[in-house]
Amino acid sequence: MSMEVQVSAPGAKVFMTSYLEALALVERLHRLLLDVIKDEFERVGVLEINAVQALLLFNIGDHEVTAGELKSRGYYQGSNVSYNLKKLVEMGYMHHQRCEIDRRSVRVRLTPRGREIRDIVSELFARHAEGLQSRGVIGVEGIEDITSSLRRVERYWTDQIRYIY
Repeated sequence: MSMEVQVSAPGAKVFMTSYLEALALVERLHRLLLDVIKDEFERVGVLEINAVQALLLFNIGDHEVTAGELKSRGYYQGSNVSYNLKKLVEMGYMHHQRCEIDRRSVRVRLTPRGREIRDIVSELFARHAEGLQSRGVIGVEGIEDITSSLRRVERYWTDQIRYIY
């Protein structure tokens, strides 16, 4: 992600460079997360679902949600949520049921098979959290700082979108 942006305020160029680096890092981390999940599923011999679908199952957890809620709750950011939900239902990882009130809306929840996938991802994340701390990669305070900063950026971007429309 290399963009040439004009900045004039003192320190703005340094900030802009760091901001663009942070954006690129967030993007790379997301792709790397998907690769880590894919590798884990290859290791345990689960090959019929992809990392995006596994992460979707993890994020749904014990909730019952609609496709729209998946996006609004931040569980899913992709544009092909309907495709992935359909595939997960077909493969037996999710139940789906039309809403009684709004027949256009479908509610989904995990099957026992879907909960097994969720548990694999949960165990992977638990191992990573323990490893990050035990190896001194990052501690509680550091992860809280990162999370807090990312939430502020998320709020800022959300406000920018609302301001435009």
